[in-house]
Amino acid sequence: MTFFSRPRSLAVLALIAVSVSACGYNVIPTKQEAAKAAWAEVQNQYQRRADLVPNLVATVQGYAKQEKDVFVQVTEARAKATSIHIDANDLSDPEKIKQLQDAQNALSGALGRLLAVSENYPELKSNQNFLALQSQLEGTENRIAVARRDYIAAVQDFNTTLRTFPSVIWAQTVFRDDKPMVPFTADTEAQSAPKVKF
Repeated sequence: MTFFSRPRSLAVLALIAVSVSACGYNVIPTKQEAAKAAWAEVQNQYQRRADLVPNLVATVQGYAKQEKDVFVQVTEARAKATSIHIDANDLSDPEKIKQLQDAQNALSGALGRLLAVSENYPELKSNQNFLALQSQLEGTENRIAVARRDYIAAVQDFNTTLRTFPSVIWAQTVFRDDKPMVPFTADTEAQSAPKVKF
């Protein structure tokens, strides 16, 4: 009798394993990890930008010493942006995400003012070191935009999974502690039309 019950038990276990794997149990953790990986790439690109800032400031400072206010603004904005640390567990906290976004937007604005200063110094604009740093910064800004876009898509995918069938069953039972993640939002300046003066 045990000869027949053991194969039957194994068959039942195999059927349960196939059912569980086919029912979407692994979908939520898989998409959550994809969103976390996308977040890590956003952080990587922000760090890359933060690493470029001191060299850029030092190069511009050598030509435009009288622009002290701009240098202070960039240095302070960089310090604030790098002081805010968000790990994967904070991705569902809208307040922490907003703090990070505000700090990064302030750094972007300060860097924009720094690059605008260079327009007043033709010799700076022809400096090879400055041109290389400016090019690296532009490339990094593009990478940040791509990383943020990828993160937004991963968060949307994860958040949608939490709310759609059949994953919603797992989300409300086994994964009930997993909250929707917060995507990036455009800052208020980006949502208004630019003012052009002639």
